[in-house]
Amino acid sequence: MTLERPIAPDPYELLPTVPSFTLASDDVQNGEPMDAAYAHPAAGGDNVSPQLAWSDFPAETKGFVVTCFDPDAPTGSGFWHWVLVNLPAGVTQLPRGASGADLAGAFTVRNDYGEQGYGGAAPPPGDRPHRYVFAVHALDVEHLDVTPDATPAYVGFNLTFHTLARAVIRPTYQAKE
Repeated sequence: MTLERPIAPDPYELLPTVPSFTLASDDVQNGEPMDAAYAHPAAGGDNVSPQLAWSDFPAETKGFVVTCFDPDAPTGSGFWHWVLVNLPAGVTQLPRGASGADLAGAFTVRNDYGEQGYGGAAPPPGDRPHRYVFAVHALDVEHLDVTPDATPAYVGFNLTFHTLARAVIRPTYQAKE
């Protein structure tokens, strides 16, 4: 049974408009279903973060933040799956399974599972496919002034004031019934 509720807006449609750049992945594609490898163990997945690579960002970029957000989660506020903060400007890709462990001084904040690192897709069984918004934010600062104890919402608030450009891929995932 599919839950009947409105489609949530894309989170970046609600924020100030910024230029875009290129984000590609060998593992996930825009609008296409993700493999179970990128799902949370609660949904029978391997909880592996996908490979991501980006280019054509503004020359004045000083750092990056990588996020994954599910706007379709039945919470009223979406669900943060991954917030990787303070990647240096020289890092332009993440290998599959990177999650946030020892990436050139970058760190992850707690996701909405309450865990550090990547937390894979796990929509409720029977729900329609959920969108997983993987975004790379090019920053006008080397580091956001946040700590690993910050909430994803607080990181997002700080991103609003420091994002020069943003690149996004929106794969989907639907739990088996």
